Order: sequence, then C-alpha cells, then structure tokens
Amino acid sequence: MAKIIVTGAAGFVGSQLVEILLQQGEEVIGIDEFNDYYDPMLKRKNVAHLHSSPGFTLIEADIQFLDWQELLKDVDVVYHQAAQAGVRASWGKAFRGYTERNINATQVLLEAAKDAKHLKRLVFASSSSVYGDAETLPTHEGICPQPVSPYGITKLAAETLCRLYHKNFGVPSVSLRYFTVYGPKQRPDMAFHKFFKSILQDEAIPIYGDGQQTREFTFVGDVIAANLAAATAPEAVGEILNIGGGSRVVLAEVLDTIEEIVGKPIKRNHIEKAMGDARHTAADVSKAQKILGYQPKVSLREGLTQEWQWIKSLY
Repeated sequence: MAKIIVTGAAGFVGSQLVEILLQQGEEVIGIDEFNDYYDPMLKRKNVAHLHSSPGFTLIEADIQFLDWQELLKDVDVVYHQAAQAGVRASWGKAFRGYTERNINATQVLLEAAKDAKHLKRLVFASSSSVYGDAETLPTHEGICPQPVSPYGITKLAAETLCRLYHKNFGVPSVSLRYFTVYGPKQRPDMAFHKFFKSILQDEAIPIYGDGQQTREFTFVGDVIAANLAAATAPEAVGEILNIGGGSRVVLAEVLDTIEEIVGKPIKRNHIEKAMGDARHTAADVSKAQKILGYQPKVSLREGLTQEWQWIKSLY
C-alpha cells in the first residue's frame, strides 16, 4: 500500500482520482482549500462519499501554509492537481490569486519535495493553455509555448519550476498538459457543464465567437489513467507530456452531438469571442503513448452522455 497526497482533492479531476486510488487500496491524504471560485458545496459533494473510506484523510487548507516537510515524510506519490482555474477570469485584479495558487503554491511544494527522501513521483497537472495559439496542429511538446492568457502563463511558470527542481535537486516530477477535460463533476464554469445546465433550464447556450473553433476534448477518466501511469512509468521522470482525447472537433459539430444526446433542438446564443481563448487546440499524444502507454479510451459521444446523466442528477 502506497501513501499518496492529492492536492485539489475535492475538485473535478482530484476527487475522481482520490476515488480510484482508494479503490486500489492506497492510503490517500486529500488537500483542498475549498475556495469560492465556484460553489464550495459542489466540491464538498464531490468528496462526501469518500469520508467513510478508512484510507482517506481530508485536510482543508491552503497549500502555501502547510508544513510540507512533515506531510511528505513517508509519502510515495504527490498528485498536484490544485490550481486557480479559469482562462477568462485570469485577467485584471484576479491575477494575484493565480500567481499565489498556481506558482507560489507549486514552489512551496517543490521546495519540500527536494528534501523528501521517500518521494518517488510528483505528478503536476499542467494545461494545454501553455501553448496558446500554437503554430502547429496537432501540437507536440517540443513546440515553443506561447500562452495567450495570464492563466496559461502561470501554468507554464509552475511547469518550469517542476523542471528546475528536477534538474537541480532531483525532484522526480512529471508534468501532464491536459487538453480541455470534461465528464461527470466538471466545474460549473466549463463549457459542457454550462451547455447542459442551459438545456435543462431551457435557456440558450452561450457560444463564444462563430462556433468554428476547434478543441481537443479529453474525458476525465482518461486523464486519471494518465496520472496513474505517470506516477509509475520509469521514463516519465523529468518529462512534459500532452494528455488529449484523441480527436479534434469543431465546437458547432459538438453541439449537434449534444442535440442528439439530449433528444431536442438546442438554442444557441453567439456572443463575442473571449480574450485569452485559443482558437484551435489539438494534441499530439505520441510521447505519452510511448512513455506511459497512454491511449484515450472514451469517445466524445460516450463521455458527453455520461456528463449529461450526471448533470441531470445534479440539478
């Protein structure tokens, strides 16, 4: 049995990662500050059923102010999922929260990790936002990152810190660049959650720009599989890996699929393109396939159907 820490343990990805780890018989310490970027009650709901697991401990705290030396004493793996999320919200005054939660918090964790004798792996949740409007599609990890949002800049900075601490102090870090994650428990500020909620309430779906933007969507279960593989694959240490869903789709076509899933026509409301949104994203996942044996398994239609079922139970 391994001892594992998951930061952002009550979030979209973190809570489902904790659940799988507990099912595998691991001892898990979950850390979450339950901030109010979205309704903390949703996060509490995400982990409510986990409290009865004997292997689970939840610490409600800000990562920046924890005694990490003590916490990491006999920990094997850290999955660092915690972040201040949201591309569009990262402009202006809010940016300070992004630097604190995405950069400072990661540095505090890495600083303790360099002295953690027992630590075998630190898996960092990065983002395709680091690429911005990439010149090459699908995008491979060797391309120069050019973020188009303050959020993307903070994720790139945190990723770079991971690389530095690996290079200089031997911290066994690996960074995973997630491409638009979706599925059950998706945050309420994310597109598909908003779309499905609007449909339930018979409101128009807000679409930024012309709807011809393309995205690589990745099902949450595939992201969790990538994390588990990244924690054990020997060649993953020190690497940066794209984690995508295996197909790039036009937003307007996704809406047609959603119509078929919900079984009724949906109203669309086109609004101005948001600043900081990349026009196109597509992942070259060949490096993750080679190093992690990563293979996305859940199709977009199947994943969206699962999210729709969850949304209906939520509202």
